[in-house]
Amino acid sequence: MSKQIVYTEQAPAPIGPYSQAVKVKDMLFVSGQVAIELAPLGDIQAETQKVMENIGAILRAAGMDYVNVVKSSIFVKDMNNFAAINEVYGRFFTSEPPARETVEVARLPKDVNVEISVIAVQ
Repeated sequence: MSKQIVYTEQAPAPIGPYSQAVKVKDMLFVSGQVAIELAPLGDIQAETQKVMENIGAILRAAGMDYVNVVKSSIFVKDMNNFAAINEVYGRFFTSEPPARETVEVARLPKDVNVEISVIAVQ
């Protein structure tokens, strides 16, 4: 199996032993993205916006865009933020949104409030 590590300086560097994304054939697996610098502010919409922008930068580094996303996973510390996250998330997937699940978790790395990962196909 041949795989390509995808990295861009337009998104935060990984905070552990993992890649921003890995491309295998026509599939791209984007690691969970967070907005560490915005988490302390408590503005879930700003945090979600930055996370989605990070994902876009990684997608573009692999020659893709949001239209290529077929699956996303959202991890959130407080499900009461579901509607606010959806409002921002929906701006990036205006037609034919990907399959998705949203899971409330007790805690996320660096105490962020939301983390999103995606799978895209070229």
